[in-house]
Amino acid sequence: MITVEHKDDLVIAAVFGEFTLADFKEFEQAVLHNIQFQGKPRLLLDLSDMTGFTLDVAWEDIKFSREHGNQFSRVAVVTGSRWLAWAAWLSGAFVDSEVQVFEDANLAEDWVAPH
Repeated sequence: MITVEHKDDLVIAAVFGEFTLADFKEFEQAVLHNIQFQGKPRLLLDLSDMTGFTLDVAWEDIKFSREHGNQFSRVAVVTGSRWLAWAAWLSGAFVDSEVQVFEDANLAEDWVAPH
């Protein structure tokens, strides 16, 4: 399950349980909407309650990042998982923006805030 919230040019997504393709598509649409109407969005992805993801999500993430990776300003990822932190770092290679991984959601929110 995913929740997606917009605050101006900030898209906040939190995943609970398994991250499915339907969840990713919802996130993708929110980001594309923000790009269209707000410009380069800042992203805050809270994956701290994610228990796993389907293989098609991983593939869709790669495709989406390669196609739209230059359209983000900052990406903050919240996770306590070393595997997800490593995956976020690797995804950062496909995007032309700052990507930072945090264990604390408040620190992530402070970092992704406009300067």
